[in-house]
Amino acid sequence: MDKENIRQFAYDCRADAVGFASLADYKSERSPDPTEIMKNASSLVVLGYRELDGSVESRNVRISMTGRMGGIETSLKDSYLVARHIEDKYKVKATPIPYGAPLDMGGKSMGFIGDISLHHAAVAAGLGVFGRHNLVINPQYGTRIIFSAVLTELPLVSDHPDKAAYCENCDRCIKACPANALSVEGKTDVMKCLAVSQPYGIADMIRYTKKFIGTPPEEQKSLLRDPLFLHLYQASFIGFQYCCFRCMMVCPAGE
Repeated sequence: MDKENIRQFAYDCRADAVGFASLADYKSERSPDPTEIMKNASSLVVLGYRELDGSVESRNVRISMTGRMGGIETSLKDSYLVARHIEDKYKVKATPIPYGAPLDMGGKSMGFIGDISLHHAAVAAGLGVFGRHNLVINPQYGTRIIFSAVLTELPLVSDHPDKAAYCENCDRCIKACPANALSVEGKTDVMKCLAVSQPYGIADMIRYTKKFIGTPPEEQKSLLRDPLFLHLYQASFIGFQYCCFRCMMVCPAGE
């Protein structure tokens, strides 16, 4: 009954998919132990949000990015509300786990490893399976879905795992990737992917800053009018900007 109560509450928010995973079934070798976040953590409530077809397939990258950011903002609010609902109703601790930022930008992770792997959490919660592009394929929304989660002390049994073969191994994602980041099966070359999908990230900011510092003062004025600088400036207050959705766009799963 606890699961159905929480599931319905999440649907009443705006989640499109809801699943549950006991931490015993959550397997992510690279991610930190969830008990480092919450000492007595027991389970994860995973929330899924569909990507808008009109955004994903838009020829205007700013419109595609706006659709993604809307999904992220919705998931952040909903995961907070679900966590608050669990704390209020069941008198146990719960905390939202965001889709993206804030990330651990220090140490060895450098922002590449989330506190919880939401893809592994989604699979453990029965919300889909991994495809050749290393994204989760959901039975209803295919690859066009993002996830957030709630980590809680409440002991919840995992939903039944999804064992369907949604991925057709058509290799469309591999051929469509402009960064050639999917050439090795089972691995995404993160650095190659980020260079295309997030062209106004921290690496680009560092390179531009070095260039600016090393340029004579009389030339710095023109650099401040450079479109790249203006994009970097915009990204500094908007946050992570996803500028490539091709692996998601070409995937036939869920069509």
